[in-house]
Amino acid sequence: MPPIPDAAAAEPVVVAVDLGGTKLAAGLFTAAGVAHQRRATPLAGRQGRAVGALIVEEVRRLLDQALAAGHPVGAIGIAIPGIVDARTARVWAPNIPGWDDYPLRDEVAASLPVAARPAGGNVTAPAVPIILDSDRAAYILGEAWQGVARGCRDAIYLAVGTGIGAGILAGGQVLRGVGGVAGAIGWLALDRPFSPDYATCGCFELHASGAGLAHAALRLLHDRADYQGVLRTAPSLAAREVFDAYQAGDPLAHDVLRQAVEFWGMAVANLVSLFNPEKIIFGGGVFGPAVQFLPAIAAEARRWAQPISVDQVELVAARLGADAGLYGAARLALEAASLDPR
Repeated sequence: MPPIPDAAAAEPVVVAVDLGGTKLAAGLFTAAGVAHQRRATPLAGRQGRAVGALIVEEVRRLLDQALAAGHPVGAIGIAIPGIVDARTARVWAPNIPGWDDYPLRDEVAASLPVAARPAGGNVTAPAVPIILDSDRAAYILGEAWQGVARGCRDAIYLAVGTGIGAGILAGGQVLRGVGGVAGAIGWLALDRPFSPDYATCGCFELHASGAGLAHAALRLLHDRADYQGVLRTAPSLAAREVFDAYQAGDPLAHDVLRQAVEFWGMAVANLVSLFNPEKIIFGGGVFGPAVQFLPAIAAEARRWAQPISVDQVELVAARLGADAGLYGAARLALEAASLDPR
């Protein structure tokens, strides 16, 4: 990605940060969606305040780069894999140990150069706005700005990776809910009877996330003592091994993914019936290799969904891939800075 150029016009930029479970992505963005100084840094086992320190380091790096090139920074947008308390801007991120009520916004604000702080040193209201939101919201905002949902007012980003979540755009607005938890659709109840296994991550996530595919494969391995295929002897078992075995014609992997298609299809049917979206966008690490199943997911959804709305929705793969959250964080910042995200 090119360095940010010197510019006589001093074009404003924003800082965008996307925190994932294993890496941190950050960059500078113009209102036109051009990214500069973008890089990804592995978390490498960091926890708690060490992750906060890494975010602060990246924000300061980008601020310094922008200011050195003469570009004013309008705002800082940060996407986190969890929930942001709208009242306090403290965050809960289950994949980051120590982040159950973490003061991320205050830490970033306190690190800003003195010139970026308000008079009196009140870091809770810095002159450069700091906007935090969930990665779910960032995903759909990114795709609506620069991706496959461009021009949509009603669309859903279905993120399937280690877990499952959804960014929901309804009437041109992201739905966040009273506590910022809207879109936690890993908890959709799609099976019965209730299993205690659902208590930690939800029914849908247990059956059809990346971790859920491995869980389903292990369950079938236990039930099928006569199975002697490649998954029986795999040194580790994760979603990647299930997809590889499927491509090789393995019958157990076929059954795991057939069941996953059923759950993905039921979830799509529920989302279609509830929200009547124009598009449902599939992203995350599982889609990916699971994009090949979109026609089968659509057929399964059609069996369950409201018949008019299911004819009005299009199932598509995400265009921005792993960058959707970063672009979404940039759009959050551009809106906070009143810079038109064209």
